Amino acid sequence: MDDRALLRYSRHILLDEFGIEAQERLLASHVLVVGAGGLGAAATLYLASAGVGRLTIADGDKVDLTNLQRQVVHREAGLGVNKAESAARTLREINASIEIVALPERLTGRVETLVSEADVVVDCSDNFATRHAINRACVLHGKPLVSGAAIRFDGQVTSFDLRDSASPCYHCLFPDGPAGEEERCAVMGVFAPLVGIVGTVQAAEAIKLAAGVGMPLTGRLAMLDALTLRWEEVRFRRDPGCAVCGPLRKAASKEKEHEIEIA
Repeated sequence: MDDRALLRYSRHILLDEFGIEAQERLLASHVLVVGAGGLGAAATLYLASAGVGRLTIADGDKVDLTNLQRQVVHREAGLGVNKAESAARTLREINASIEIVALPERLTGRVETLVSEADVVVDCSDNFATRHAINRACVLHGKPLVSGAAIRFDGQVTSFDLRDSASPCYHCLFPDGPAGEEERCAVMGVFAPLVGIVGTVQAAEAIKLAAGVGMPLTGRLAMLDALTLRWEEVRFRRDPGCAVCGPLRKAASKEKEHEIEIA
């Protein structure tokens, strides 16, 4: 870090638990954020401000007037602009010293490639199909995943440190079953500050994971009732019979053992 960076990130560096080493790890990290809506708006603001070295933002939607009630990374001038590009435009004004990559598309077939290139993945998507696809890719490549959700006045956030074979995955907590009715903000509504709170917690988790500090929410689901501003925590474990992390992890372990034997 040069003198300007030392000054910019000095409030992190002053923390005994953080310091220069953690800030340097953060500056060298690559975080993938899927979704630049309410959760992604808050998460990306703090990830960029804190100094994530490379920030990739993926979203295929465009900024709509109804988004501006809560998606604070977007501006009125960005109405009709792709959300990933709109977010990148704002974030570059906040921190021009980091690399910000906007992917104006839905991930579809590129999930595995993008996840494999990231150090931490932050899931700010709004549908179960995408969440499960991201989880499968994170399990396959052993990437930490930070997951959040918010609807009406209810929010939740947790982390899956899939570098650890004992960590549960998203499927362990929310098994993928028959398609049910999605709860969408457009139909159900959402309290504006709620997505900011959850998204900011997601950023905190991603920063800790990338910088190697603190204890992530692995195995703990934090749930917020914004009407009463009460947090509750539910603990959960890895499901040994999980259809995602069980077989994939075993297959990956066998493949590594085979490579070692060949070598």
